[in-house]
Amino acid sequence: MNTTFNNQKISKLIKLIVPQSVIKVSSKLINSSKIKNKLSHFLLQIAVKSELLSSLYYALFSRAFAKEHRGCIYGQLKYIEGHPTNQESQYLLRRNIHRIEKGLLMQPRRDVFATDYISETVQSYETVLAGCDDYADLSELGWACDVLSKYFTVVASHPVIDEMRKKFLALKHVASAEVPRIPYKRDLSKPTSVNYENLLELSYRRRSVRWYLQKPVPRELIDKAITIAALSPSACNRQPFEFRVFDEPQIIQKVASIPMGTQGFSHNFPVIVVVVGKLRAYFSERDRHVIYIDGSLASMSFMYALETLGLSSCPINWPDIDLKEREMATLLGLELDERPIMLISLGYPDPDGMVAYSHKKSLSQLRRYS
Repeated sequence: MNTTFNNQKISKLIKLIVPQSVIKVSSKLINSSKIKNKLSHFLLQIAVKSELLSSLYYALFSRAFAKEHRGCIYGQLKYIEGHPTNQESQYLLRRNIHRIEKGLLMQPRRDVFATDYISETVQSYETVLAGCDDYADLSELGWACDVLSKYFTVVASHPVIDEMRKKFLALKHVASAEVPRIPYKRDLSKPTSVNYENLLELSYRRRSVRWYLQKPVPRELIDKAITIAALSPSACNRQPFEFRVFDEPQIIQKVASIPMGTQGFSHNFPVIVVVVGKLRAYFSERDRHVIYIDGSLASMSFMYALETLGLSSCPINWPDIDLKEREMATLLGLELDERPIMLISLGYPDPDGMVAYSHKKSLSQLRRYS
């Protein structure tokens, strides 16, 4: 909780809400933390009474959400502009293609669907296709092409759909894969090669490791782990995150020195990763928390994958502190909508290094059937 207030604002507030005949407090007392804490408690009791008062509280007395507000606005502008670069995918296209996928696999499938967004989808696809020479991943365009092809094959006639079908068929598409990347039935005839006991063993093996052998980590192993992370679930398949990997000693120390909680052991990190979320993936601030959800899902898969490759890791908390955000943004060259989600150190574990027992909550504490 942010209880730091501007002294002038506090003094003015006290004069407004407390009669001078009732309280005569010296400026020294006003500035004391005891008075500030009491005033903070009083203001919170008022602010919680309505959304308007809560908004006024953060507008007048705390900047805790200021960076998020600006980041959301900047992200929405980037989303609206929607021009992909050689580093970015087109988030509107990814979202809508996945929406079409869900329509194709629906039981029963409707004869007509996606009429409210098929026009913007085809337009987005056409725009990206026109600049495909600079596009990051042509296989993404191939996936979009396959799904749209299937959609226009099975959907019934409708004025909007018929117009978009004609427009889509007239485009010059990128080469498609041998097997169309469209909704499919999984082969469930064979049991998975990883059983529950295997996964439980891996879960017990994965600990937050803070001590590593001082040996280089091959980048191909890190890439393998990120490949696994990329298969994690993501809302509308937007994958609004990026793994920034640092394996050069000088920059590792600069990055590792910014978050709190790394003192005393950050000097032995062979690699540090900053998981960065991108608010530009969303058209509305309603989805502003999804970067943390999707980024965390991918991070957990990443850490499990590292264990299978003989590596260990330690997730590092990233509290929302403005000074730290600015330091990281400057060092990494982040744009306004790019937010650090967490940091992850990794390397070959030191066999002599200990890990915390970290007793976990019981099943009865974590589970509740309705």
